[in-house]
Amino acid sequence: MIRVLLNVSSPALRAGLRALLSSDKTIKVVNDSLDEDDLRSEADVVITSASHASFSEPSSSFRAGNEVEPASSAATLLLSDDPLNVREMRRSFRVWGVLPTDVSDEELIAAVHALSQGLIVGTVTLLFESQLDSEPLSHGPLTDRESEVLGLLSKGLANKQIAAALGISEHTVKFHVSSIYTKLDVTNRTEAMREGLRGGWIAL
Repeated sequence: MIRVLLNVSSPALRAGLRALLSSDKTIKVVNDSLDEDDLRSEADVVITSASHASFSEPSSSFRAGNEVEPASSAATLLLSDDPLNVREMRRSFRVWGVLPTDVSDEELIAAVHALSQGLIVGTVTLLFESQLDSEPLSHGPLTDRESEVLGLLSKGLANKQIAAALGISEHTVKFHVSSIYTKLDVTNRTEAMREGLRGGWIAL
């Protein structure tokens, strides 16, 4: 069962989201079924709106007015049409998603399931436009070459393909991949890509 906390100020929006999510028997809206302490720790996914979200403390857990502050381990889904919010979400949360306010029922439910599995969610438009008119992507703890390798990893290329693309040996690619895993404290490509996206070091 996926526990969802609706952290939105509009009663109409909250009611609409609750009705939509109730159509999926594997999703449970927990706003009324748990006390405040449980809400902080038991929500798997938090859904909020752009007008309600605050990114003033990126390193802390989500804060929104006087609403309950869910645990930082919960994935956060922001409903917004502003691509600039993507960069803030990336900086503020480990697992996050941004979808437009006119998202379909099927897309919203699919997003909740994806976020509960630790995936990052967003439309092509929002994710790509968030990179426009903004500061260049930094490499974080990675070297220039490691950043290139991570970028190609995120596109699904195998080590042999990365070696050909960069004009280096496959052995060297394996060395860079190992270094990336160590620096990002991850154990596989999916985790490395997630950390790269979260840190703003790569863009899909």
